[in-house]
Amino acid sequence: MQAERYIAAADLGSSKIALSVAKIEGDDIQIIYYKETPSDGIRNSYVFNPKRAAGPLRAAISEAEGELNIKILQVVVGLPRYDVRQEIASARMERSDPASCITRDEINTLKSIAIDSYPIADESKEEIYGAVAQSFSADEELVCANEHDVVGVTADAIEGNFKVFVGAQKAVSNVDIMLNEVGVAPARKMFLPNTVARAVLSEAEKENGVALVEIGAGVTSLTIYRGKILRHYSAIPFGGRSITTDIKYECGFNEQLAENIKLAFGACMPDKLQSLSEKIIQINDEENGSYEQLPVKYLSEVITCRAREIIEAVLWQIQDSGYADKLRNGVVLTGGGANLVNIANLLKEMSGYTVRIGYPRSQAFSAIGCSGTGETSAVASIGMILEAKRDQRLNCIEEAPRPVTVQQDAAAPEAETVEAAPENLFANDPAYEPEVLRPKQGPKKQEPKAPGKFVTWIRKQTKKVGEAAEGAFDSTMGGLFDDMK
Repeated sequence: MQAERYIAAADLGSSKIALSVAKIEGDDIQIIYYKETPSDGIRNSYVFNPKRAAGPLRAAISEAEGELNIKILQVVVGLPRYDVRQEIASARMERSDPASCITRDEINTLKSIAIDSYPIADESKEEIYGAVAQSFSADEELVCANEHDVVGVTADAIEGNFKVFVGAQKAVSNVDIMLNEVGVAPARKMFLPNTVARAVLSEAEKENGVALVEIGAGVTSLTIYRGKILRHYSAIPFGGRSITTDIKYECGFNEQLAENIKLAFGACMPDKLQSLSEKIIQINDEENGSYEQLPVKYLSEVITCRAREIIEAVLWQIQDSGYADKLRNGVVLTGGGANLVNIANLLKEMSGYTVRIGYPRSQAFSAIGCSGTGETSAVASIGMILEAKRDQRLNCIEEAPRPVTVQQDAAAPEAETVEAAPENLFANDPAYEPEVLRPKQGPKKQEPKAPGKFVTWIRKQTKKVGEAAEGAFDSTMGGLFDDMK
């Protein structure tokens, strides 16, 4: 039986930091901690101020350590979602033993060659976030095959085509600086599109073609799968925070009030709100005693305008990918913005695709008593845990030392005692004092008792008889005892 280990993952979002801790036992994954904390110093999923971003993460980790009685040494984090471009890379490798079967280790070696050989214009400014295999060829017999088909065949050489995702190097270094400020090490840095898909999509959806749209606070990302392979990725710098900003400026509220109103009453498509559109929200100003009224229908109109803009940008990205007519399973909508009322219906109306809300697949893990793990905002954290679980050597925490209580037997001799105290059934009695501690005392002197009446009468009779008449005394005494009888 494999020993249990723990994985800690932090989703660094534009509006929140979601920290989760999972216990891994073999193939079982149990989420034991999940909590969202408002973030700072992060914009469009990019850590632009490591010093400010470290504060909320440090507080979140300290709270988790205190609640779970653990020490988090390292944490799994995600790389930025925005400002990432995809490129094509290829690699070819001649095999030393053509008669042997191709292994997965050779596939990984070929992938490493493709990443290392990809020409980056300026390595001080750009870095490869990840690479996804698209197709493989083994000699002339096997062309455009997937990884599952090429493993196990024999060939003189193997060639592979990969999609390489390139992003800013400074974004990665800022994450390292932030974690160094917090005092934890980066366990792994993950390219999030693949991890989110692992937590949300089914194998049938990946096979038949699906577009995964994740609406975050600062970034809306698009990931397209076809043939169980990631075929396209792109992102736009708009999300739920853009909707909050529109409410803030249109109604004259502060950002926190605008966010709360969006979460409580936000909805798209005001014509389909039925009786809710007739409601009016009253906002009281406690400082000057005034109040403002905001019709729900007008609020919905403001939200719908921005939601349409986001959806139109996503649909343009789908059309540009070349897979617009190959999405047999339509669109899966996830992320915190997917909770907006009627946004799935608006996407369906504008695109014609079938649309469903993507929640974390509960059959992949258990989270009894851990609230929040079933929401769309938790998909990135859950996906990172599912991906990191595959590394059998990864363990992010150590258990905090527990206080050891030493029970001392009261009957046992103390170190300072010269003589050993004898065992006693009453040794635990507070009134009991071991005999070895008492001063030794000699035998008690017995006081003489006053003579009785009978003895006094005998002495008088003896005095009369005299000491010389010993025989007469004996006879007299015999008579006396006879009289007593």
